[in-house]
Amino acid sequence: MTYDPPERPGLRRMRRRRRRSVLLLAMLLAAGGGAAGITRLSEPTRPARVPLAAEPTLMPDADTDHRPAPTGYPTAGPGTFTVAQGRSAVRGDGGPLRRYRVEVERGTGQDADGFAATVDSVLGDPRSWIASGQLRVQRVPEAAAADFTIYLATPVTSERMCAEGGLHTERYTSCRLPGRVVLNLARWMTAVPDYGAPLDVYRTYVINHEVGHEFGELHQACPAPGLPAPVMQQQTYGLDGCVPNAWPYVDGVRYSGEPTDGV
Repeated sequence: MTYDPPERPGLRRMRRRRRRSVLLLAMLLAAGGGAAGITRLSEPTRPARVPLAAEPTLMPDADTDHRPAPTGYPTAGPGTFTVAQGRSAVRGDGGPLRRYRVEVERGTGQDADGFAATVDSVLGDPRSWIASGQLRVQRVPEAAAADFTIYLATPVTSERMCAEGGLHTERYTSCRLPGRVVLNLARWMTAVPDYGAPLDVYRTYVINHEVGHEFGELHQACPAPGLPAPVMQQQTYGLDGCVPNAWPYVDGVRYSGEPTDGV
């Protein structure tokens, strides 16, 4: 007969804890799919990284005056101008020389030298004001030497400039003040609805019309429906039955209508 000494109480407790640990481990392995499953359960969950493309885009201020309008030109600008460089040839056969300068408001997207080339071409054309034989024209870059300046300005700036002489254009039309011809960028870019002629015809008209005021010409009326509109008719506001015409001289003859009130 073999004698087994009595088991100590502390040893029995150790064996019970070991059995419980083995049982718990078996349960976890069965539920989580092995040791790898235990590791995944014990790892903290990390927040997903948001890609940069998902971040909201900051929109520009809708009230920024200098933003281009849907038509492709700004409605307002800084009120500062770039002067066209160089000078043109003297155009015309006789009479006093009228020197002019050309400036374009900064931020309009229009090149000052390119705009000046268009102005030079119009004022130097034999159908323009030099056809009278009573004046000559030349573009110069110096302010001191210029008799008048032709500006291309945004609607807001042109309205402000015209208002200095008491003329209110409602940011729509161009104007002339003594020594200043102010062309509205909106009209330069889009002409007017239902004008009935290409944009370059309207541009030629507006140059000759406003410079005509500088040369002392007043507004005139449409002579009769179907006839060319006099260049001093306010064609921007409508043709009154006439057809578009951009030149003060037609077939070598000064073409005009009856004077109307206003300038």
